[in-house]
Amino acid sequence: MINIDNFISTHITMRPQSMFMPDIEENKELLRKEIEGRSLLVIGGAGTIGSSYIRAMLPFKPSKLVVIDLNENGLAELTRDLRSTYGMYVPKEFRTYTLNFADPIFERIFREERGFDIVANFSAHKHVRSEKDKYSVQALIENNVLKAKKLLDLLVEYPPHHFFCVSTDKAANPVNVMGASKRIMEDMIMAYSSKFKVTTARFANVAFSNGSLLASFIDRMMKRQPLVAPSDVRRYFVSPEESGQICMLACILGRNGEIFFPKLGEEKMITFSSICDKFLDSLGYEKKECLTDEEAKKYAAEMPDDSSVYPVVYFKSDTTGEKEYEEFYVSGEKINLDRFSSLGVIEDVKKKSMNDLNMFFDELEEIFHRQEFTKEEIVYVIKRFLPNFEHVEKGKNLDQKM
Repeated sequence: MINIDNFISTHITMRPQSMFMPDIEENKELLRKEIEGRSLLVIGGAGTIGSSYIRAMLPFKPSKLVVIDLNENGLAELTRDLRSTYGMYVPKEFRTYTLNFADPIFERIFREERGFDIVANFSAHKHVRSEKDKYSVQALIENNVLKAKKLLDLLVEYPPHHFFCVSTDKAANPVNVMGASKRIMEDMIMAYSSKFKVTTARFANVAFSNGSLLASFIDRMMKRQPLVAPSDVRRYFVSPEESGQICMLACILGRNGEIFFPKLGEEKMITFSSICDKFLDSLGYEKKECLTDEEAKKYAAEMPDDSSVYPVVYFKSDTTGEKEYEEFYVSGEKINLDRFSSLGVIEDVKKKSMNDLNMFFDELEEIFHRQEFTKEEIVYVIKRFLPNFEHVEKGKNLDQKM
């Protein structure tokens, strides 16, 4: 199997080193001053971005690290990885807890710790795939918005020096409920900026992140199953290492109420099908492009062990919530491209009032508590709150594809 880190730098990001290293080096002393000796709470820390954020923060020697995640196996692997990495600093006070940050036991932990200096929240539904029906949409909004508000209310009791909550490029002109929920999350955390410092970051797809289409290429190959990819969807990509670094820089160096994004030009966009081509080529395979899923599955099942040809299915995207390209900011947002070499910053973000947010949340809660409700009702309420939400229902979702 190929070295994934090398494959990402050579064939996807085309960057031999992290694009954020110059900004990290330039601000190393300020980062050290703000992190060293501070207590750190990371929610959703077992995932790709959360664990990469932890690895970016630890060289600056926080005094305490507490990690919360529902993925028990992921927390075990995070612990093994950190303790097995040569030269990795791990605080003496390092604890992981398998629980939901909305659980009462989390509140007890938080209050007994009397809060934390730095809090970062990576717990989220983050796949367009999350949107299927009314139940999946409710779960998505509950996690990304309503439970996150409960966390913010708890933080008010012991305000952190730095609070970061991860967003997504899909929050800019959202076309899916996941992106809209992250845009609402941005509005929500900004409403708390009078109580403690808040920052967030919109960034690109993380190459080979857990659960992503690219990561599935490895699983499909291991199981001798076809590879599939859209041919018309272009995306920006960052490496897992870069994903953690942008979150660290936004969290620590950002000013209150700012949104960060990577300075990536349109020429950096790449299609999933072209990555699939490079992936197979790196493994020494030629692709056999099949017209249907059944044809590809049959070919994969019957191909000899020493086959140098591998089946793929490329398709035009036709599922709800997909955009042909991604963007990091929208018209009317104040953009500063001069403060950092690799990062743009959205400054003076317009804030919605807490009253408007609470009225919106009450509408959502009223719908969710009904005996019967529809996905369309939820989308309608979101559209009234986010006038630029261009949701188009196509009646298909990614769970209906290989």
